Amino acid sequence: MSLNKDFLNAFHHGYASDAYNFLGSFYENGKTTFRVYAPHAYSVSVVGDFNYWNKDANKMNKIDNEGIWEVEIDNIHIYDNYKYAITNKGRTFLKQDPYGYHFETNMGTSSKVYKLGNYVWGDSEWMEDRKNKNVYQSPVNIYECHIGSWIKQDGHDLNYRDIGDRLIKYVKEMNYNYIEFLPVMEHPFLGSWGYQVTGYFAVTSRYGVPDDFMYVIDLAHKNGIGVILDWVPAHFPKDDFSLCEFDGDYLYEDPSPTRMEHKSWGTRIFNFAKPEIKSFLISSACFYFDKYHIDGIRVDAVAAMLYLDYDRKEWVPNIYGGNHNLEAIGFLQDLNMTCFGKFGNILMIAEESTAFANVTKPIDMGGLGFNFKWNMGWMNDTLSYIATDPYFRGDHHNKMTFGMTYMFSENFILPISHDEVVHLKKSLLDKMPGNYDEKFSNLKCYLGFMQTIPGKKLLFMGQEFGHFREWDEERELDWNLLSYDKHRGLQKFVQKLNKLYITKAPLHQNDVDWNGFNWLYCEDRSSEVFSYQRKDFNKNELLIIVNFSGLAYENFTINNPNIRGSYKVILSSDDAIYGGENKYTYDKEYVYHKGSISFNINKLSFLVLKKR
Repeated sequence: MSLNKDFLNAFHHGYASDAYNFLGSFYENGKTTFRVYAPHAYSVSVVGDFNYWNKDANKMNKIDNEGIWEVEIDNIHIYDNYKYAITNKGRTFLKQDPYGYHFETNMGTSSKVYKLGNYVWGDSEWMEDRKNKNVYQSPVNIYECHIGSWIKQDGHDLNYRDIGDRLIKYVKEMNYNYIEFLPVMEHPFLGSWGYQVTGYFAVTSRYGVPDDFMYVIDLAHKNGIGVILDWVPAHFPKDDFSLCEFDGDYLYEDPSPTRMEHKSWGTRIFNFAKPEIKSFLISSACFYFDKYHIDGIRVDAVAAMLYLDYDRKEWVPNIYGGNHNLEAIGFLQDLNMTCFGKFGNILMIAEESTAFANVTKPIDMGGLGFNFKWNMGWMNDTLSYIATDPYFRGDHHNKMTFGMTYMFSENFILPISHDEVVHLKKSLLDKMPGNYDEKFSNLKCYLGFMQTIPGKKLLFMGQEFGHFREWDEERELDWNLLSYDKHRGLQKFVQKLNKLYITKAPLHQNDVDWNGFNWLYCEDRSSEVFSYQRKDFNKNELLIIVNFSGLAYENFTINNPNIRGSYKVILSSDDAIYGGENKYTYDKEYVYHKGSISFNINKLSFLVLKKR
């Protein structure tokens, strides 16, 4: 069956957002139709298990002048291995299917025939509710997870379904309401963590088949948990079986020598100016919303896409003489406009590490059109502060307050991600200064601060219970640490903290302006005590106090005219149940008047007070 003209026109003009319905392999009743885009090829054939890898057995026909090839083959079976044998410039080479749904693992590099559409979804209530959800006024508490190393069985990988059963239960118990998976798209090198993708339409077969991963997402939705996928349109690896010089010439990569490669990463850069490549990438994003029911994507390495001089010594300015990659900017705007247009109330998140303006502003206002951006500046500043010995923190005081000067310039997510606990950066717990007990106290203070200031939240797996070694993608988390009191106490604290964030409107309802946040005490470098209010739209209020110093304070007084009424402590990080010293007990209401509050607080402690 030949392609229709509407698809051809859309694909070749860069707006075919469902190219996965036309390109790739399509199995039906023992027959499979294969279609591939290879405009530079002299000839193309399909080779595989079914024809003994004979390139002369099943030659493809070019069905349009722009380079789409097609063939229908009988006697094909699900899971048969196949590749495209592409001939160009006198040589023939074998390539995976760029639109393949399923791939080999265990050092195999073939695509596999697979039929999507058999999974029966049970998340209709979630999908319907999502349409009307105001995500800006809702809690977004993300548990970032590498699915292959969260848990294993005797050192061996589990199936998606087995992982999902345990993971979803744990995430729900810990009061997270989103999971963000490091890239699950097929990747040959485990050490890339999924960020060097070869299968943009296939979840990795290391842990099962597509239906198995659909089960994970379905189960998450049934338990009130959204799913976000990391997605990598900035670059792709140079493996000879995949996208690199796909049809014997530069096709997926940018042909310009100064734009073709990220040399420090050893990868190729997509040609964002080529319409068919835009169709490929936008279709990949739409594919996971459509077929897998995901709730959001986090676009990796946006800064690498935005700047022509990113991580390179030689570069050519754009037509206006600047360093912005105008084609990449246009692609990102088209991506966001298409995804929001087709799927409505979703999350489009930018991992953008510079001060590029208006990342989360609408496209018609000159923005990129994302609805959230990772706040990398806040992350770097606050981690630097908390890693400093408390005695010297006064010299770095502004690192904890500076973020609030620009917090409302974008819609931010505060990320403590996998990138911060690898490559000799130490785990989050191990970054903390002091002795064993003080490390836990510091971490509870830091997480309390993070969870109660404006911004949506993200924490990488294991940090919620004090994972002590750096993350290793080949090993499961050290769950045995939960046999120790301090680690169990930290986990209970994070569980309670998450519950407050999820259930208390002042902590999440207004993250966009100063009406939801007010500093009460933030300028005293000698005490290193910070205090602030969070308010919801109905003026319900929580008061937060954090002591980042190594000194306990009794009858510490904060004078501020915004302090009025009666408050009660509802969370203390120093409580014995959370592994604290329990130096002070908070079992009574505190009545304050005349704009002041006096309290006792242990060193390295965090308090949440509710206004009566």
